[in-house]
Amino acid sequence: MKRINSRTHGILDYIVGVLLLAAPFLFGFAEDEPARNAAWIVGAGTLLYSLVTAYELSIAKLIPYRVHLGLDLAAGIFLAASPWLLDFADRIAWPHVVVGILEIGVALMSRPAASAADDHHLPRTHAPAGH
Repeated sequence: MKRINSRTHGILDYIVGVLLLAAPFLFGFAEDEPARNAAWIVGAGTLLYSLVTAYELSIAKLIPYRVHLGLDLAAGIFLAASPWLLDFADRIAWPHVVVGILEIGVALMSRPAASAADDHHLPRTHAPAGH
């Protein structure tokens, strides 16, 4: 199976973030507060942590790419489960479930090895050999 590199992952992050912010209007659930807020929270969160991830498409290299992938996985699980967690599954569920599952899949298929940005912008957290 081909792995998704950090640059492609970054492009997908920004697309998903914007899509989730627009989804309530695109799919007709803007008036449903829990459904709308779930999409907006995950969308805004994705954009924010993408902007500070140590990969090619961020503006600040503050969090490691591996942490970002964990956030993506958690966001996907929350989004896919949100119709039942927030009790709106009887009104709208498919956009949340579909995008949540896709987000989980992208996180699992993304290359977890450090990106080039990780290597150049974050300090090493391990001691040199022999120390």
